[in-house]
Amino acid sequence: MAKKATKKKEDKALNLESILLNCRDYLRGNASLNDKRDLLLTLVFLRFIGEKFEDEKEKMRQDCINNGILEEPIIEYYTKNPNRYKGISYVPEPARWSMLINVPSTKLNAALDDALQAIDDSGKAFKGCVRLGLFSSINLESNVIKKVVDEVNKVSHKAFGEEKDLIGRVYEYFLKSFAVNATKEDGEFYTPHDVVELIAAFIEPFDGTLYDPCCGSGGMFVQCAKYVEAKQGDISMVNVYGQESDPATYRLAKMNLAVRGISHHLGEKNASTFTNDLHRGLTFDYIMANPPFNLKSWYDTNLSNDERWAGYSVPPESNANYAWILHILSKLKAGKGVAGFLLANGALGDTDTQNIRQKLIENDKIEAIIVLPRELFYSTDISVTLWILNENKRGGLWHGRKLRNREHEILFMDLRQWATNPVKGEQKKKFVLSAEQIKRASEIYFRWQSEGTDGKSYSKPELYRSVGVYDIDGIESNNFSLVPSRYIRFEDRDNGIDYEEVLSDTAKTVSGLLKRQKENDATLRNALKLLGYECE
Repeated sequence: MAKKATKKKEDKALNLESILLNCRDYLRGNASLNDKRDLLLTLVFLRFIGEKFEDEKEKMRQDCINNGILEEPIIEYYTKNPNRYKGISYVPEPARWSMLINVPSTKLNAALDDALQAIDDSGKAFKGCVRLGLFSSINLESNVIKKVVDEVNKVSHKAFGEEKDLIGRVYEYFLKSFAVNATKEDGEFYTPHDVVELIAAFIEPFDGTLYDPCCGSGGMFVQCAKYVEAKQGDISMVNVYGQESDPATYRLAKMNLAVRGISHHLGEKNASTFTNDLHRGLTFDYIMANPPFNLKSWYDTNLSNDERWAGYSVPPESNANYAWILHILSKLKAGKGVAGFLLANGALGDTDTQNIRQKLIENDKIEAIIVLPRELFYSTDISVTLWILNENKRGGLWHGRKLRNREHEILFMDLRQWATNPVKGEQKKKFVLSAEQIKRASEIYFRWQSEGTDGKSYSKPELYRSVGVYDIDGIESNNFSLVPSRYIRFEDRDNGIDYEEVLSDTAKTVSGLLKRQKENDATLRNALKLLGYECE
């Protein structure tokens, strides 16, 4: 029995949500929501980089011993050289978790702030990752901060960080368990892993430059790194560029990428992509993005003649959806760039953006439109669309595949019926896309692209269809709408039904119910008469 109890306790310790729940309880009433988030994210960040650094340091120490170097001063000199650490960032001594965990509780707030300052001063990798003075400004009681630190000490990259985006998972926890009533417009958003993997599976960011104009917590980059590695690619061959407007989320992205050792270019500060493009003049091989849905407060009068709208028209001031599309298009490398991004379904057929959409279609920039199932996100239950833009639909060799000419064709997919994998134990209904579903969706897309496929007959009812822009029943004849249900054939479930038989059965059922009702009424009247009541 004791053995089982120990096992249960260990399982609880290895559950990230349980650890964070304990931390939340300790912090209850001691800090604002944003302070709690920043504090826990920062502690997990320090724990994560500290553990990985200590592991690498021990490995280097063992390498010295294996090579006959036994003198401790020489080993210490060797392991203190920041340039010898490959694949991870060098952590300065005041910021190492092995030092912080042993600091007396009364000095812990000050020691943690010293650690943050040391991190920020240590070089480009960690610059801007943390909120300086965080712990002194919150100033938790010594026993509270000690309890939280001890709880975070249970978090291990061996148990949590190697499989998923750890910092992102902590952020995700705040969206779920702290019931954040925020919107993407406020920067409070997190793209689930399965959705990121779907986008990566479509655009295959194996090499070159990868850009996200609204990078949030950096989860897109982390998942792409994992995707590249899974395909036996070299993540060092991918140069990551991004931008984020919210200062707290910008720091979060810096943390996330620094933890992973992913070289990145996020600019020196947070800034709006529309009014202050930090990567102006640059174009990219791949773009992945999950822009704020239907963002309203995006427009500035200085944008009226912006070069990104050249050849189109100024996007509506009331909604940024098409501003994101045109910005992304302007960032794709001519003749080869590919983009995958999410938008609310309304962008598929908005009347006030029809002229821009028509130009995008006529200029042959849109390659695929994929409607996703509902309930994939924590902060919205709407169905959203994955757009694929491609600067080269003419065909040729691409990632080992021979592609056909797909000019003036668009592939439509409707995956709304794929909401078959509910997530258990969540505070709201949520679904995930399985690895098999992601593979199947990408294979439908790749097969459509490939030589030997006849685009005119490439379809499956209720799932996908390739449509020509200028076909008789094509996109032009549908006023340049991109709503998939206008093109994908859906089965008429009413065909084959014998309506006379159904109506006859219904009539029999109703007749039986009326008969039973009369019998019940007669029984009730007789009972009332026996009790002395007069019945009409």
